[in-house]
Amino acid sequence: MSRPITGKTAVAGVVGSPIAHSLSPILHNAWLEAAGIDGVYVALEVDALGFANFINGLRATSLAGLNVTLPYKEAALAAAHDADPRARRAKAANLLTFDDYGVIRADNTDGLGLLAAFAEQAPAFDPKAGPVVIVGAGGAARGALGAMLDAGCPEIRIMNRTPARAEALAAELGGEAYELRDAEAVFFGATAVINTTSAGVANGETLDLPLAATPDGCVVMDMVYKPLITPFLAQAQALGRPTVDGLAMLIGQARPSFEAFYGAPPPADLDVRAIALKALGQ
Repeated sequence: MSRPITGKTAVAGVVGSPIAHSLSPILHNAWLEAAGIDGVYVALEVDALGFANFINGLRATSLAGLNVTLPYKEAALAAAHDADPRARRAKAANLLTFDDYGVIRADNTDGLGLLAAFAEQAPAFDPKAGPVVIVGAGGAARGALGAMLDAGCPEIRIMNRTPARAEALAAELGGEAYELRDAEAVFFGATAVINTTSAGVANGETLDLPLAATPDGCVVMDMVYKPLITPFLAQAQALGRPTVDGLAMLIGQARPSFEAFYGAPPPADLDVRAIALKALGQ
């Protein structure tokens, strides 16, 4: 990036720990350069003990805003003075903005990113057409559940390794809770299956689910984007199921954040996915 950075440059960024792996600076800075906007987007590593003080200290700066990633999404919501209903429902925020009066506002664009990813990679999918299965019951599952409810999904089935967590989520937001051992029956008639966990790509865990029990046109999504094609998606593709990857969701959630920071939507004619894939070594 050869653009000069001055006192007038709009600064935004992403905070998390660890953060060096984040693709967000690559996406946002590519959009900024293509749009000719005097702005910059940086990655910020913050220690857990200092996160609240860090966020509070930004109230006195001209920072345009922050994206927030793991493990601070819940703490970001707690640090805000006001929150969009999406963030309150998810009990987590991935977007913080600061106004001239020091007020911190929280939002959660993960659900918007999920729906954008489906629209891009599985355009035939209609959330109103039938049951959607969500695997997991953590913060990412809350965002997926909220997005599908907002989109008019008539039935949501939540499966989790710990049944009590699925039951609590269903009782709070809606849907029906199931155990992983019931997967074959849960997949029957599903229009989409969304994996919100890192199982299968982290800590040696496996995600051994009978995707063959899903209907032929069932869309299978994995929120993970490293690797781009997870074992879960590879299994779905081998069965001929349409798939949605986590990179499409990452880009989808970044778009409304960019507009919140810089006052304009990112340029639609830039193939930012190709840029991200290059960064991933794909």
